[in-house]
Amino acid sequence: MNIDVKIKKLRHNAVIPQYATSGSAGVDVCYAGDSDIILKRGERVLVPCGFSIAISSPNVVALMYARSGISLKHGVTMANGVGVIDSDYRGEVKCPMINLGDEDYIIKPGDRVGQLVFTPIFRATLTECDTLDETERGGGGFGSTGR
Repeated sequence: MNIDVKIKKLRHNAVIPQYATSGSAGVDVCYAGDSDIILKRGERVLVPCGFSIAISSPNVVALMYARSGISLKHGVTMANGVGVIDSDYRGEVKCPMINLGDEDYIIKPGDRVGQLVFTPIFRATLTECDTLDETERGGGGFGSTGR
């Protein structure tokens, strides 16, 4: 399934996101600043990516995920877990990053900092009620199934 997404460059050095391989689930997103960012241990930073997008369907969301390589090798990941870019957002795409590693990490202009995955969404109809149906699991959570 394909979705049309328009991309507008907002910075002179913005890199248009691309799929690295034919089997890639997400497009690589790069830092579009003019100078290095030194991300100190424990520090958070909002990394500008230099473009905005227009997703053609309100039933699709762009999700920004960490890049597994820098997460594993350096402890640098998304500060908010997963970034949500709604179909009606037209501002600059940015990547909130945090350094959970043992050393400072340098982000250079053009470095890949995240990956965007486009996925369908469901809009829920929320109905307040006094009771919920019973299940085998019930209210057990956080390891309650023994796995």
